Amino acid sequence: MTSDFNSNVAFIITVLMAAGGIWWRIEAAIKAARNEVKEEAKAALLKAEAVATLVAFHADQLASYKLHVAETYITKAGLREFRDEVMTGVRDLKGSVSTLHERMDRVIEGDKMARKREPQD
Repeated sequence: MTSDFNSNVAFIITVLMAAGGIWWRIEAAIKAARNEVKEEAKAALLKAEAVATLVAFHADQLASYKLHVAETYITKAGLREFRDEVMTGVRDLKGSVSTLHERMDRVIEGDKMARKREPQD
């Protein structure tokens, strides 16, 4: 009976030792995974900070470019206003040119009339 008791105790101790060994291995794997995740998180944080720095830099560049464009280039409304002024000038010039031949005819006719009135020597 003691032999059965000793063998049962030995079996229970063996099972507990095996379970303890497995538990120890699982804890080691969890700790290694936790450390690995911490390192990856630190690397990701560094990358995120670098990206945030680049974004801030490019945002500043974009803001300065927008300011440059606003100061340098014309708006659509300004372009329309300029176009309307130019087109009005072209229409006025067209009207002046279309009546130019009539004015030239009057000058030529007036010159002929003046020659006819002049006494001939």
